Amino acid sequence: GPNILVAGSEKKMSTVMGAGEHTYEWVKDWGTLPAGITYGYTHGVAEDSQGNVYIHNQSKDAMIVFDPDGKFIKSWGEDFAKGAHGLTHSKEGSDEFLYLADIDRLIVVKTTLDGEVVWTLKYPEEAGVYPEGKGYRPTNVAIASNGDFYIADGYGSSYVHQYNKDAEYIRTWGGKGSEPGQMSCPHGIWIDARSGEEEVVVADRSNVRLQYFTLDGEFKRIVDKDLLHPCHFDTMGDDLLIPDLHGRVTIFDKDNNLITHLGITPGVKKMEGYPNLPHEQRHVGQFISPHGAMWDSQGNIYVAEWINDGRVTKLRRVA
Repeated sequence: GPNILVAGSEKKMSTVMGAGEHTYEWVKDWGTLPAGITYGYTHGVAEDSQGNVYIHNQSKDAMIVFDPDGKFIKSWGEDFAKGAHGLTHSKEGSDEFLYLADIDRLIVVKTTLDGEVVWTLKYPEEAGVYPEGKGYRPTNVAIASNGDFYIADGYGSSYVHQYNKDAEYIRTWGGKGSEPGQMSCPHGIWIDARSGEEEVVVADRSNVRLQYFTLDGEFKRIVDKDLLHPCHFDTMGDDLLIPDLHGRVTIFDKDNNLITHLGITPGVKKMEGYPNLPHEQRHVGQFISPHGAMWDSQGNIYVAEWINDGRVTKLRRVA
């Protein structure tokens, strides 16, 4: 009867969330996958200079590229089917590259936008912290404006490793623990220049905090409020975006005070089967397990969730 029609149309109503200048409309299942291509766990998201969106996921099509309207362009990356994890875009002169952290092959790979391998980095022997190469499982990469890059060993031994633009080893810091400067699952890493100077910010996930360091690895400060399980970052203007694995995406202001949480699902971690909830429990307006997120050049947000058959959401900026 008519009730069913009403229920159906209600589901199509837009879900608007956020606060003030950070008000967004939820766009469900953004991006149209062609027949024969399906997501595995969706882990990373990035944008190139043309506005194309890259979704890094654990499937034979580990890199899926859409145009800004969500139309499929291409896919590649079968080698990353098991290990697809961290994804960072880099513009180097007029060239563009992707830095990929592979948690299965235990490597960081630099590729072109088409997936051509520029170089592959194994664990840093020079660091002297991986006996026989054991205990290294890199999760994300941050790139400074001078080309130096920083690898977070999030699933290994909780170190950060710094390299120069030519992929030559510079230094290591951190290690497992809860003291300032120590980390427990430094899952995400980013160069935060909102203060006017570049700093390394680490999503110290199991310690439920962010840690700031100089570009040389000197400890600066800790941020430990309004976080549950922080995964990674993006920055835009004065603001910081944090996908939080426990059911929300968080935005901080320039001083790292809370502006808003988006798509909150209270208690999601305790739901049976989390994060792989059945589809009828995946609701518009509610995140389950945000793992990667970014602002595009227009200020819209894209979120990739750690979920077995993938979940990609666009939050269209409305204010």
